[in-house]
Amino acid sequence: MCLPTFARRSSNLLEVLSIIRHFSSSNYYFSFHPEQTTKLRRNHNPDILNFDPRPINVKITSLCRCRKIKEARKLFDEMPQRDAFSYASMITVYLKNGDLQKAEKLFQEMPERNVVAQSAMIDGYAKAGWIDEARRVFDEMPERNVFSWTSLISGYLRIGQVCEARWLFNQMPIKNVHSWTAMVLGYARNGLIAEAREIFDQMPEKNVVSWTSMIKSYVDNGMVDDARKLFDEMPHRNLYSWNTMILGCLDDGQTAQAIQLFELMPQRNVISWTTMVTGLSRNGSIEIAREFFDRMPQKDIAAWNAMITACADDGRMIEASELFNSMPERNVVTWNAMIDGYAKNGPEKEAMIHLVHMLRSSNRPNETTFTSVLTACEGGSEVTQAHAHVILLGFESDTSLTNALITMYSRSGDVGSAQFAFERLMGKDIVSWTAMILAYSNHGCGNRTLCIFARMLRAGAEPDGVTFIGVLSACSRAGLVKKGKLIFSSMSRAYGLEPKAEHYSCLVDLLGRAGLVDEAKTVVSRMPPSERDGAVLGALLGACKLHGDVEAAAQVGEELIKLEPGGSGAYMLLANVHAGRGKWDDMALVRKKMKERKVRKVPGFSQIEVKNRYHVFFVGDRAHPQVKEIYEMLEQVLLPQMKDRRYLQMVPSFTFKN
Repeated sequence: MCLPTFARRSSNLLEVLSIIRHFSSSNYYFSFHPEQTTKLRRNHNPDILNFDPRPINVKITSLCRCRKIKEARKLFDEMPQRDAFSYASMITVYLKNGDLQKAEKLFQEMPERNVVAQSAMIDGYAKAGWIDEARRVFDEMPERNVFSWTSLISGYLRIGQVCEARWLFNQMPIKNVHSWTAMVLGYARNGLIAEAREIFDQMPEKNVVSWTSMIKSYVDNGMVDDARKLFDEMPHRNLYSWNTMILGCLDDGQTAQAIQLFELMPQRNVISWTTMVTGLSRNGSIEIAREFFDRMPQKDIAAWNAMITACADDGRMIEASELFNSMPERNVVTWNAMIDGYAKNGPEKEAMIHLVHMLRSSNRPNETTFTSVLTACEGGSEVTQAHAHVILLGFESDTSLTNALITMYSRSGDVGSAQFAFERLMGKDIVSWTAMILAYSNHGCGNRTLCIFARMLRAGAEPDGVTFIGVLSACSRAGLVKKGKLIFSSMSRAYGLEPKAEHYSCLVDLLGRAGLVDEAKTVVSRMPPSERDGAVLGALLGACKLHGDVEAAAQVGEELIKLEPGGSGAYMLLANVHAGRGKWDDMALVRKKMKERKVRKVPGFSQIEVKNRYHVFFVGDRAHPQVKEIYEMLEQVLLPQMKDRRYLQMVPSFTFKN
């Protein structure tokens, strides 16, 4: 069909049809192609001409509230004719559900944009932090409404560009209470409380949202007394106002005021009750929290979880278990509270049992679940089982969880599995690198520790104080004196980290093991007095004792006792030094001081895991049922091997008794 140029350029179907009817009544000649005839018949539909998109637009918007995105898009795609509000409605659906990319794509496809769609996109861009895109759409708008101005201003405030937000606010032709409130909240969010109050006082009209926003700003910045003063001045309050003020009092530890406000509330909702339960528990008032929980007319799952968490955090696992068993329904937060409670308070086996029950329930564990489970693992086999579930459930990419796995494998002595978890982790952070460094260091793998440290530096990760403790300890155990001294000096020189007592302790231990006792003394004498603690002096005392400098050992021992009069380690070391010199009176005097000061020696012990069972041995322990076989193995096999490998010469003061 050959149409006039002005008809072909028209984008409106009704205009085109009007033109066609005009020329059909004249002698104008039209030529039709078969496919054009079919298309014209399909488009020349009386339903299209009479179609009103407004009811569908409303339905799309209502589907947005129910988060039914697919149904909304289906309605949109099936519309025979769409107007600008149809596009705006669908764009709003995407933005309300956090899908900015699809909203942006649809916005670009709009044949004609209106202020509703443009304002929605400004708001979406601003909330996502894409302030330049939001500003571009704003600048392209032929006309703007209060919502578009307010959205852009809020976006600037959200990223801390307060001056630009204030300039735009001053340019607004018309402001409403929402614009003023956005400025109040934005200033407060940026820590400018005085400026927020100034804006609040300038408001020509205030509603309950404005008052509550200013109160919340005070509460969020710890100014609870100012919040209470403003709260008392409020002409009208709603539930949110009351809940905000009560939460502020509880966060500030003002439990009596919170209870008083709660009793004055004209009406309460489940959030009010849950706030009281959580806040009172957090302040240590578990009994009062339980009273409020029992008074609740209706309990939702958040209230149950709050009370269970409070009991678990306070170590009341029997009470937490009773609540758990009484719950009408549970979610992942409930299970995590119980698992974490048992992991921290014991018995740890209950944490594993609850994990098994959780896996059989409809609630799927998350990363937090397994972080708690790992702290409850008593041996390598349990850590391995937990790791298997982590892999099966797809949580290997979670950095914090894998860091916990590395640490737990290291504690159970399985450095190989720790390395396996470490190498499979893609998003390594400083904690990941440090955990692996400590794993190698604690198990005497000095060279591997240094290799991981070098890899860490090449990867661009910045070491912290804990990292250096692991590296220096590894150098000490491996006898890498030169390397250890260089790494110690690089702390402040290359990384701006001032060495702490722990680092000096590692350096002194490194020098002492290598026989450089005089250099170790020099390090201790030159270090800041504030960092000279028991660990540093203990390392120096051990070095002096090991290499026969008994005079210095006695002097350091006396200084260590003055520093830590309640610790048994210093007394025992000093007593052994006096015994080694044959000064029995001095040794007796040290033991007398221990007795007078009621200092008790904690017996040393070791533990091993055999077939998922732990065996603990104290010094001189004969309580184990297989004690006879153990001592036979020690005397006939282990001691001869230790002598052959010169292990006993490293600890000459040790004596083994049958």
